[in-house]
Amino acid sequence: MINFEKLDVYHEAVDLALDIYKLTRNFPKEEMFGIVSQLRRAAVSISLNIAEGSSRSKKDFSHFLDMARGSCYELVPLLRIALELKYLDQKEHDKLYGRVNLLAKRISALKNSVNR
Repeated sequence: MINFEKLDVYHEAVDLALDIYKLTRNFPKEEMFGIVSQLRRAAVSISLNIAEGSSRSKKDFSHFLDMARGSCYELVPLLRIALELKYLDQKEHDKLYGRVNLLAKRISALKNSVNR
């Protein structure tokens, strides 16, 4: 069993979720059950999958890491939609996109180390 609280990717995922929550506070109220909810759920899902998967077998942990990485990829079109709707500017989009991309790569690296 891996103590997920010692994993940098877990902390990065929590920080990303917190930043998504802060960012979406300023989105239009009519989006609360639309893109706001989707962004928040996808962002939170990353750390939740890392945490839950760490309590399982290596094979199951690997699967949960796949789901965490999938949640990263889910954020990509959501951020693009938010950009196109002018809910965030290009600079905010690019910064978050870069963080999501890096986090997905780090989750993949963790998965590779778990599978060794």
